[in-house]
Amino acid sequence: MDTVTKPSPAVTRPSTTAYRNLVVATVGFTLTFWAWALIAPLAGWYGDRLALSSFQQSLLVAVPVLVGSVGRIPVGALTDRYGAKLMFPLVSALTIVPVLLLVPAKNSYVAMLAVGFLLGLGGTTFAIGIPLVNSWFPPAKRGLALGVFGMGMGGVALSGYFTPRIAAHGENLPFFVVAITLAAYAVLAFLLISDRPDRPVPTASLASRLGGAGRLRVTWELSALYAIGFGGIVAFGVYLPTYLKTWYALDPTDAGTKAAGFALVTVVFRPIGGWLSDRVHPAVITAAALGLVALLAIVQAFDPPMNPGGTVALLCMAAGLGTASGSVFALVSQVTPQRQVGSVTGIVGAMGGLGGFVPPLVMGAIYSAKDSYSIGFMLLSDLALAGCVYAYGRMRTIRPQES
Repeated sequence: MDTVTKPSPAVTRPSTTAYRNLVVATVGFTLTFWAWALIAPLAGWYGDRLALSSFQQSLLVAVPVLVGSVGRIPVGALTDRYGAKLMFPLVSALTIVPVLLLVPAKNSYVAMLAVGFLLGLGGTTFAIGIPLVNSWFPPAKRGLALGVFGMGMGGVALSGYFTPRIAAHGENLPFFVVAITLAAYAVLAFLLISDRPDRPVPTASLASRLGGAGRLRVTWELSALYAIGFGGIVAFGVYLPTYLKTWYALDPTDAGTKAAGFALVTVVFRPIGGWLSDRVHPAVITAAALGLVALLAIVQAFDPPMNPGGTVALLCMAAGLGTASGSVFALVSQVTPQRQVGSVTGIVGAMGGLGGFVPPLVMGAIYSAKDSYSIGFMLLSDLALAGCVYAYGRMRTIRPQES
């Protein structure tokens, strides 16, 4: 059974190096998330070009989510061992390969699925940045710092807004732009990211470290909450353009713009969730945020008109999901032993990403069968309500550094 060691006293004011690492990691997270979400804004275009069904489009945008989610588990454990200075530039550089492969793959559905599988690598950087930021910031400042890093998920918003607009000037242009940007970032990350000199470096094998993290009960409790909060963000990020195009008859550019607005709200509210969690127990913040999501999902299930009802409901839902995502990882930093942050982050992040993999498939299947999305939104409401009750009833009782 793992024993928990008390963290050494930390300075109350983060260093300049801490802020530099936070900024560079956040930029990298943003760019790799843009790469991770490259297919979603163009899903309608691929659907028309390749004559895809609603479920096939859903699968196309969900595959990168699945791989990026599961990949966080080994990447988080590898970050514990080798550090973010190696892992961040390495993963950023490797992501260039599937980005460029999107160019020759665009005329084949099977090829697109295969490249989407590889593109999932871009979604793993979350498990690199969390332990890096966590190690540089004292406990009293971690909630806000982790929330700021989490703003990198705004890469989905960048993709939703810019990808279709860049594609209007050349269908392959977005892929070249993202590839060049990732290459430049990989060089900068190698030069600017630094691991904390006194960070604990595990000597146990990858399997034993993941097993140790998996034996912590709180790992799976946090995973369930994050699967609802962040999973909801990912699901909307990859499927919202399709939903808006199908149900509200928006053109791809307009749908991508509104999806980008949704993602932007989640980005803004993630650090707010972290900031609030530095002042109020993060479980209380999580419960309140998920309660709001549950209520608004019911509103959207009744198919309100886009303006203003649907727009308000979706944007307020985005605020709730963003807040919950920030507060859950503030809770991770409180209850996870420092030496296991990467491994636990990998598992929790994976479950969050997997939480985003299933809903697009469910929504696509429900729409194909019932010609409606209402059932899907009611399911989201049920899950969010369950998370609200569990966060408030159970997670408030966990003391800091309990395992």
